[in-house]
Amino acid sequence: MQRLLKNIGWLLTGRGLNAVLSIVYLALATRTLGLDNFGYFAIILALGQTVTGLANFQTWQFVVRWGADELADATGFAIALDLLSMLLGLVLAAVLVSTAPLWLPLPDDLLPLAFGYCVVSLLAIRTTPTGLLRLRFAYARTTAAEATQPVVRAAGAALAALTMPTVTGFILAWAAAEVAVAVALWIAAARLEPIHLSRISLRHIPRAHPGAWSFVWSTNMTGSLNVGAKQVLILLVGAIGGETAAGGYRVASQLGQALVSLAQTVSKAIYPELVHAKETAHAMARRMANIALIAGVLAVLVTLFLGRSALALIAGPEFRVFWTMVILAIAGAIELVGASLESLLVSAGRAGTAFLIRAIPTLLGLALLEVAMGWNGLKGAAFTVMGASALSVLGFWVAIISLSQITITVKPKPDLPHKR
Repeated sequence: MQRLLKNIGWLLTGRGLNAVLSIVYLALATRTLGLDNFGYFAIILALGQTVTGLANFQTWQFVVRWGADELADATGFAIALDLLSMLLGLVLAAVLVSTAPLWLPLPDDLLPLAFGYCVVSLLAIRTTPTGLLRLRFAYARTTAAEATQPVVRAAGAALAALTMPTVTGFILAWAAAEVAVAVALWIAAARLEPIHLSRISLRHIPRAHPGAWSFVWSTNMTGSLNVGAKQVLILLVGAIGGETAAGGYRVASQLGQALVSLAQTVSKAIYPELVHAKETAHAMARRMANIALIAGVLAVLVTLFLGRSALALIAGPEFRVFWTMVILAIAGAIELVGASLESLLVSAGRAGTAFLIRAIPTLLGLALLEVAMGWNGLKGAAFTVMGASALSVLGFWVAIISLSQITITVKPKPDLPHKR
């Protein structure tokens, strides 16, 4: 538990730097571009992150799961999956960008920029080096490498505001940050562990572990759902409400759902611990959920009392999304509580169960989005996110209880001494 809290501390240090610098580059982008152009900017970012998120396999989990005993094969399998992700992502990017005029409020002159950002995002996939660093619990190195992204992004945003105050200028800044953090993570991982390029293969790990592909597809689909809950939602908000709605929702999401990033941080830190500490995994997850509940309540209260002033200071008076931000903060607090429960399910080999529990509420929320926005605009969209989060966490809790009961039922009886 002490090592877990130390690792979370390192990750939160990086998140803290990211949070501070994100205020800087968000303020520069919103105030430089204005409501409409920031909406176009938000749509292009969402396209790139959607393509990467849907195509990307969660290879860091494979490295953590199998790397302790078979590092070369696990790394080779992960890199092979990354290459497959890039190929699938290019096809997906071409389809989404070519059809964008039919369903997104994106001008034709920005379509090549959108496709280029998708390509850069795919080339900057970095889950494998992240997995290598987490396998060795090298969270200090990870934090240092990941700090490259917000630093480059903030510097790029400042440069764009001064020399190229357009959507293109800010997209170039974000693209540079993606490349920089990917290079930094690969360098950090290579210094810690040798990268066995000769072992790149999609066959070695599945041959040794028959359930490997089931785990691969389950974690990939779960990751895709996490993207769907955020990036696809921004695209759909833009498709329904236009570019101003997309820009407003992104601002509310970035400020209000900072807790979702915190939930992902907790999840990434606790998963390796749960894999290694099987006997105490339930107790560890329960304690982390209790800590998360307190942190979530405090964060929502801060958002409620200070959020309006922060919104006006950072984004300006054009972005009237305070209550949307509050609702998304509540959703983030719910996700924070559920992060350790979801990780516990995945570490116990129930990735498929975790996927189904996440999938049903997420798809239901997306299906109800247009009705919700017709009812209450951006606040309605935020309510679909909060509802999906609440149903998912409730499902994780029920699944954990069932898993505990099964474990107790099948626990073998201790051997009795033989009678002489």
